[in-house]
Amino acid sequence: MYRGGQGMWAWILHRVTGVGVMIFIVIHILDTWLIGFGPEVYDTVMNIYRHPIFRLGEVALVGALLFHALNGLRVILIDFWPEAGLFQKQRQLFQVVVVLFFILYVPVAGYMIWDIIY
Repeated sequence: MYRGGQGMWAWILHRVTGVGVMIFIVIHILDTWLIGFGPEVYDTVMNIYRHPIFRLGEVALVGALLFHALNGLRVILIDFWPEAGLFQKQRQLFQVVVVLFFILYVPVAGYMIWDIIY
């Protein structure tokens, strides 16, 4: 019986971050499309994006992009080099992804949040 584990969490987080990135891309295409209605409309939307709530959303977006990329590399390693036996090391590979994520994300997120606060 399957009881979850690191593989399940990697799968769920990969899908959630992928959907988050896709939502951002759609919103970005739509707000860029607004330039066709004139610079005033576009500037109004850009001013809304300068609100701290949206800036925190950018911090979350960077986290989603980073995790999705790192986990995607893990999936590539497992799928394209089956002879290496990496499938049996899912737990360790996911732990490497999580550690790399925090090493890379915490300083960047701190810098971005510092910029929002000050």
